[in-house]
Amino acid sequence: MPVSADCHLHSHHSGDSKAPMEEMVLRGIELGLDTLCFTEHNDFDYPSAPGEPEDLFLLNADSYLYELLGLKEKYADRIRLLFGLELGLAPEAFRKNAVFARSHEYDFIIGSSHICHGKDPYYPSFFEGRSDEDAYREYFRSELENIQKFSNFDVYGHLDYVVRYGASKDKDYCYDKYRDILDAILEAILEAEKGIELNTGSIRSGMRDFHPCREVLKRYRQLGGEIITVGSDAHEPGCIGHSFDAAAEVLTECGFRYYTVFEKRVPEFRKL
Repeated sequence: MPVSADCHLHSHHSGDSKAPMEEMVLRGIELGLDTLCFTEHNDFDYPSAPGEPEDLFLLNADSYLYELLGLKEKYADRIRLLFGLELGLAPEAFRKNAVFARSHEYDFIIGSSHICHGKDPYYPSFFEGRSDEDAYREYFRSELENIQKFSNFDVYGHLDYVVRYGASKDKDYCYDKYRDILDAILEAILEAEKGIELNTGSIRSGMRDFHPCREVLKRYRQLGGEIITVGSDAHEPGCIGHSFDAAAEVLTECGFRYYTVFEKRVPEFRKL
């Protein structure tokens, strides 16, 4: 497997997963991966749906780290386990996110946009009364604002996450249609000396391409981008490493020679 590190994983420590962490680790070993980076969710001020707890996406980082350290010791001779975080970015949470990101010595922080102006595109209400294009543009503008105002992350996760939930998904979506705002996002990421991820979770959700689509990946590389992690966004063991062979092919097609793994917030470049 050309990509042997899955750098976007969720266990029962994330509000949207029930997967035992040890089962995730054992699946990674079974697949022949040499590195797993758990990136448990923390989203302040998440607009929970009726019937869901208000603290659904508030991470108990101490409990998470305690379990991870035990598994690191248990499986030290079989796989490297890293302590990551997926931090939900939104303007109203910048101060709290800054404190949370410094509260532990994370190996890796993904900055992600799950909330756009108080709504998660996962729910249909985000799209009500407007076209997918208008909704996608609002989401991309909010990402740009996040990047310009918050910098304590290593890569921006699933840049076109919003497309996963549009009525048309990625049927009419392409880089050229949103070139103005996507270029601004990529340029801001590069100016901040951050990277992006290739997220394979889109394929499982019925999209034709990865997050972000290959045209965006290619453009990022053209602009000089080199930092790129690969993650399955798995919330259960069976999804770990999903479509990683195809991901390696796409990265090579887009001009990348390396992918990235972070430990202690320092990038390690691995040849594809």
